[in-house]
Amino acid sequence: MKNTLYIPLLFLSAGLCAQTALYNTGNLRIHNGGQIGFHTDLINNGSFDENQGLVGFYGTDFRNISGSLPPTFFDVEFMTQNGTFLDTPANVANNANFISGNVLTPRNQNATTLNFLDLGFSFGENDISKVDGYASMTNQQSFNFPVGDFGQLRQLILNSEGVNDLAKTAYFFEDPNSPSTFNSFNTNTKANGLGDISTTEFWRLEGAVPSSVQLSWNERSDIASLSRVVEEIVIVGWSKTTNQWEMLGGPASVGDLINGVAISGSFIPDDYEVLTFGAFGEPRDFLDLENYFVSPNGDGINDFLVIPELALSPNNHLMIFDRNGSKVFELSDYTNEFNGFSNQNNFVLGRDNGLPSGVYFYIVSLDDLSLEFQGFLYLAND
Repeated sequence: MKNTLYIPLLFLSAGLCAQTALYNTGNLRIHNGGQIGFHTDLINNGSFDENQGLVGFYGTDFRNISGSLPPTFFDVEFMTQNGTFLDTPANVANNANFISGNVLTPRNQNATTLNFLDLGFSFGENDISKVDGYASMTNQQSFNFPVGDFGQLRQLILNSEGVNDLAKTAYFFEDPNSPSTFNSFNTNTKANGLGDISTTEFWRLEGAVPSSVQLSWNERSDIASLSRVVEEIVIVGWSKTTNQWEMLGGPASVGDLINGVAISGSFIPDDYEVLTFGAFGEPRDFLDLENYFVSPNGDGINDFLVIPELALSPNNHLMIFDRNGSKVFELSDYTNEFNGFSNQNNFVLGRDNGLPSGVYFYIVSLDDLSLEFQGFLYLAND
């Protein structure tokens, strides 16, 4: 015998265009194997959060999801030629399948997102179907955010050191010097060692857990305007603390000037307003220095990193990165303080017990002499 569920629903006329909407004020539930297709808008003022089936949004007209309560879909697919707009957040418990048409969210309201719950994921995102606005996830450690703008998919891949209670991101095909939603992020205000900063695009990422991100570029990114050498391309972020662009570390980028990938080191997303691409600054002059060996065992030999040339410039700046691109030490006006311990909050093990033995990469600027250089050091911390 087939079970029938009666639900308080109303079909409303919406304005002069006579667009109809499904108005849920009761308890709408889709059981395992069930399906419901929306060829109209959804206004959800009731319970719509205990689903096991498929919800689809279809048609050539613009679709709108609104109401006082966020709906939670188990599986959802979007095949709306002109897009589906979220006036209220919507949750995905299992799979969001992007076929055609974007899911749009207001970029000036970052609380309105397409949110992927603990086991939620996306499939099929492409240039004509993805989240044009904010996507978020809850209770996940790593996630591929299916975000972009109207015409292109511009994903951000997040890999965190722990589970995120909440992380969200949006992509902006805008000049960070004059964004539509934020204050200006002046690309001429940057940390030592950085060259040009992209004026083409940026991502907004929010999250409280130390993480690394992977961003890709394409022809529209105009990477050649930053550097002709792919290995010099890095991910940079606008620091909320220093109000300047800072390099976020990471291994060497790969690809070519048309298509490529950059990976950051570990950082806390909430410490930065936005992220984009930058390049290592061209040194104004070069120093030919040897690589260094540090063995902080208390024997008085090589216990500290000593760079004699820094005595020529009391105003200097030193940064040290591990082989994964994570910044483990940074200090202005350096006078031989590094002895194998990190002073960065994103490296808890290093702060307490000393950094592990291995090869590290350093960048030094001598501000009094307008000199910059970089090199390697080996840390024997056994």
